[in-house]
Amino acid sequence: MPVDDVLAAIQAFATRIHALDPKAATLGELTLNFQGREVQVPVTGPIAAALAEALHGYHDSRDFGSCDYCDGGRLDDNFLCLSCGRPNGLFGQMLTERAAGHVDPPSLPSTH
Repeated sequence: MPVDDVLAAIQAFATRIHALDPKAATLGELTLNFQGREVQVPVTGPIAAALAEALHGYHDSRDFGSCDYCDGGRLDDNFLCLSCGRPNGLFGQMLTERAAGHVDPPSLPSTH
């Protein structure tokens, strides 16, 4: 989804949730400003709960978690801590041990 569709996506989300309980009382309104555009989204209890659940449940695929050792560093895609450099957890340790023991296979004889 293009970034500039964020307002439309939030409005569509709220509309979809509101359709499930159209008699729910409006608790307030979100005013969103983005790239020079502004929208007001009425928020009912079910919309507020759905938004909170969606935001809390979101996991970015680029986030590999935090370091178990330094308790603050973020992990790279090889499970190495970007702060302390240690491999994280059993899988990270196994990757490091395998990489350390890697031996290139012997060259194949030429067939010419």
